[in-house]
This record gives sequence, C-alpha cells and structure tokens, in this order.
Amino acid sequence: MSSIAANLQRLREEIAEQVRACGRQPEEVRLLAVSKTFPPPAVVEALGAGQTLFGENRVQEAEEKIPRCPPEARWHLIGHLQSNKARRAVELFDVIETLDSPKLARRLGRIAAELSRTVEVLIQVNVGHEPQKFGVEEDEVEGLAAVVDAEPNLRLRGLMTIPPWDLDPEAVRPYFRRLRQALETLNRGRAEPLRELSMGMSGDWRVAVQEGSTLLRIGTAIFGPRSA
Repeated sequence: MSSIAANLQRLREEIAEQVRACGRQPEEVRLLAVSKTFPPPAVVEALGAGQTLFGENRVQEAEEKIPRCPPEARWHLIGHLQSNKARRAVELFDVIETLDSPKLARRLGRIAAELSRTVEVLIQVNVGHEPQKFGVEEDEVEGLAAVVDAEPNLRLRGLMTIPPWDLDPEAVRPYFRRLRQALETLNRGRAEPLRELSMGMSGDWRVAVQEGSTLLRIGTAIFGPRSA
C-alpha cells in the first residue's frame, strides 16, 4: 500500500470515529484532499485509493495539473479568485469555494451561462475579521447569497472559512462556531436549507467536525509535507 493510500485509510478511520463520537453520521462529512503543489501522480495515487475530491489554491497551477489527471476527479478552488481568472476557473473547477463579492458572483454567473455550465459555489466568510484575508463579513452573507440565487448558472451550497491560525485547535473553535451560526442565520430565510460548511484542515479538523463541518480540507496528512 502506498503512503498516500495508507494515509487516506488512517485519516478516514479517524474522521469516521470522530464523527460518530459527535453523534453524527459518517456520510455527513466529506474529505477534500488539498493537492496544491503536489504533482498529478500524487492525485492518481489518491484516486486509486478511492479519493475523488481535490482542492487547488491557484488557477494557474490547476491549468497544468487538471488536464493531466483522470476525469473522475472533482475539483474545488479553495484559493482566492481574481476576476481575470474567472473564465478559466469556471472551465476547470466543479466547485468554487471562495466567492467573496457580488461583482465576482455576477461575473461567474455570466461566464457559466456563456459556457453552458452550472457551477457550485460557497461563500467565503472572514470570521476572524482579518484584513489580510479575503471573504465577506457575517452581516454581508445574506446579501451575497441573494446575488448568487439570482444567477441561474450558479448553485449556492453553503459557506467556507479560513480562520485565524493558532497552534491550539481549541483556540479556533469559536470561529468554526461562528460560521455554523452564520449558516443557521442564512437558512432561516431559505425554503431549501444550505448544508455545506467547508472548515477544518490537518491541524484542527477534529474541532471542525465537532462544530458541524461537512467538508474537511486536508493536504499534509494525506500527501505529506510540502516543499513549497
């Protein structure tokens, strides 16, 4: 068994155990393998071990990598999206997790319509109010959701956050809780509730699961340390 396959098996078992300990069902939480900086053969190995969801930070890297990977892989953009990369993002990615402005939403919707595509999106929320990070404030979520809902070729699935970094996972818990509360607030006005909460990475995923995460973005624990 390759190290990637072994890492995936161990991680899946740990996630399932944590999910059950929280009184949730294992199928409620999905694993997104963050493959940024790792070459296509690493993605192929992970696919061979049953992993199908992959995350990339940069459109430019994805342009080189995605065409060299098997078509059964599904790709999420988890890094900031510049407007001038929007068309390629729509062409390459199944899900864009970092929607952070009405202007970008309208541009994505227009491009998706031109390409006859439907793109799933998550709204990125800056729960830590960090000026160096992207994402909307919590009180802006409902307004941006309304813009997305008005775009026929976009499908809003939920919220995503990158909380302030801390060595202690417990210190991050309040930020995960705030994202869950933001989704609960948004869902009060929706006929069909949104369910996706993309939060939790290699160092803090257990706390994220406890706070309601449905999508864990994990790279190092699967592929090993990055060289860049």
